[in-house]
Amino acid sequence: MIGIAGTELAPQERAWIAHAAVAGVILFTRNFENLDQLRSLCADIRAVRADTVLAVDQEGGRVQRFKNGFTLLPPLAAIGALYDAQPAAARRAARLHATIMATEVLGAGLDLSFAPVADLQRGNLAIGDRAFHADPAVCAELVTVYVDAMQRAGMAATLKHFPGHGSVLADTHFDRAIDMRPALQIMEQDVLPFAMAGALAKAVMMGHVEYPSVAPEAAGYSPFWIKSALKQALAFDGVVISDDIGMQAGAALGAIEERLAAHRRAGCDLVLVCSPDIVEPALSAAQGFRATDKLARALRGRLRAPLEKELSRSTWSHWNARLQALLDDARPS
Repeated sequence: MIGIAGTELAPQERAWIAHAAVAGVILFTRNFENLDQLRSLCADIRAVRADTVLAVDQEGGRVQRFKNGFTLLPPLAAIGALYDAQPAAARRAARLHATIMATEVLGAGLDLSFAPVADLQRGNLAIGDRAFHADPAVCAELVTVYVDAMQRAGMAATLKHFPGHGSVLADTHFDRAIDMRPALQIMEQDVLPFAMAGALAKAVMMGHVEYPSVAPEAAGYSPFWIKSALKQALAFDGVVISDDIGMQAGAALGAIEERLAAHRRAGCDLVLVCSPDIVEPALSAAQGFRATDKLARALRGRLRAPLEKELSRSTWSHWNARLQALLDDARPS
């Protein structure tokens, strides 16, 4: 899954999308001006290749790529804070958040947002308030509610970043992240949300965190974490997605060609190549690879008719007002 540079397709990018190894395109703020432009871009991509999977990170809070014309969603941590005072209200808020996010993204012409974050909220520089809660049981409960609501809206849910990114400080965008805790602690705490929600979710995104007590490689390059822990121990049979191979922690393995091959050997079904600057070497390394129908079947979205009708009636503001009211009630006066 590749990234593109701007708000319109360049000729070279059309050739990339047509490449047999390319299953999809991930969009960012750099690709967005407004809703009409976004829909046009999605249509242009699909004109090149109809089965292209279109994705975004539309989590809410500081990781929301599309804003103009979209509901400004709160970070998941706001729902976790609500849980501490009103657990039932937090579950309703999680369901509303997921429904609003999924319906708006699907309505814009994309297939999925890589969500929800299933990491623990324990001070990681990359995760922060993107995660629901520090307590594994609370996080698992809210993640499961969120996944169910997303998929009822017609969007495949992606749990990220397995086996858990929240309990180590470093941001893998810029540094290697090494979690020195023993295996049992990781399994009992960080893995719990993935274990609880994995039976529902269609996809899991791997992290670039290293866990030396368990395996020598970062999780996304690790046959143990993907094949033994995720697929065998947790019986996950959905799509396994790498984190961006351009991130600094992912670069620790070596050149683009080496990273791509390592993800493939470890068991990743889909590899994220988010920067246009590294798409060419990634495609050169992917000669002979072919995107499978499994990816399109598992990840393509479908806006449910009742929600599409709700959106067309311009009553969507009512859903958002309910979400905001729940969160406002939880804030101390």
